[in-house]
Amino acid sequence: MKIKQILVLFTYLIPIISVSQKMDFEKYNPPSTLVVPETIITKAKYPFIDVHNHQYRMPSQDLKELVSEMDKLNMKVMVNLSGRGRGSEKHLKGAINNVNKTAPNRFIVFTNIDLNGIDDEGWTAKTVAQIEKDVAMGANGLKIYKNQGMDTKDNKGNRIKISDPRIGPVWEKCGELGIPVLIHAADPKPFWDAHDDKNERWLELKLRPRRKRENEITGSWETIIAEQHTIFKRHKNTKFINAHLGWFGNNLKKLGALMDEMPNMYTEIGAVIAELGRQPRNAKAFLTKYQDRVMFGKDSWKPKEYYTYFRVLESNDEYFPYYKKYHAYWKMYGLDLSDEVLKKIYYKNALKIIPNIDKNLFPE
Repeated sequence: MKIKQILVLFTYLIPIISVSQKMDFEKYNPPSTLVVPETIITKAKYPFIDVHNHQYRMPSQDLKELVSEMDKLNMKVMVNLSGRGRGSEKHLKGAINNVNKTAPNRFIVFTNIDLNGIDDEGWTAKTVAQIEKDVAMGANGLKIYKNQGMDTKDNKGNRIKISDPRIGPVWEKCGELGIPVLIHAADPKPFWDAHDDKNERWLELKLRPRRKRENEITGSWETIIAEQHTIFKRHKNTKFINAHLGWFGNNLKKLGALMDEMPNMYTEIGAVIAELGRQPRNAKAFLTKYQDRVMFGKDSWKPKEYYTYFRVLESNDEYFPYYKKYHAYWKMYGLDLSDEVLKKIYYKNALKIIPNIDKNLFPE
């Protein structure tokens, strides 16, 4: 090759090499050049209930401002799962009082329990009594956090299983009182898998390394999920809302089998809309079949992110992005659900499961 030809070749290569050296893989996120119809939906077609939200400042929060933002989305009721905040009865009482004073029909508050004292004498009786008191105060459900079953330890340093029989009377009391238990157990299974080129959540774990889980510390994913299913089967008179599609959004056939096996298990779509959006035909068939068992949830209060939920559920759009590349690097598609299925997911199912929601806020 002549020297002149070599110089010309380097003239073309140097800019390419320069660009590649300046950009890490994690930042590579080119916009699609595909031109297809877009449906930007900023307000749900029907009024909806968000059954999975966290408002830790509710005792002192300006709820009128929050309601104004909810109205823009057509959200009629928000369920605050963090009624006790970090564990305080005072916090729960403050949250309920603020709701009753400011927006009595727009919020539902759940209570929480503390497993840290499970080895103490009388813990079970004390916790059951707390549930009774909290419900009398105005709580309408119980939320179990993911650390309760993964990270909480007993006095000997052993992981407290969510299926520990000492908690059993708590589940029974919830069933007796007619309140649901919304339970988050484990996390996506890839968090337990090797962090390598075969892991679908590689980018998320690279950017959020604290999300990585180890069998030796938390127990295996399969173990934790099985313990959760154990309580569903053991306490048949209690309604359980299995958060985040039970982490089976990537395996709807398995989730359907679990729904068939455990009729007291319901679920919601908080933080897993991307799982549904990447399999539109399969997801539509699943949501249509189990339309009486799935509820709307979001898990975080970022209003603009709701637009993606509406677009997946309502439109027939193709190949659009999720709002967090590290959470879902794939593209999504609209499910174009029927009006009746939408109504059930948006509000009808929650009205059946969660007590004391104002039915006058919703159409017949």
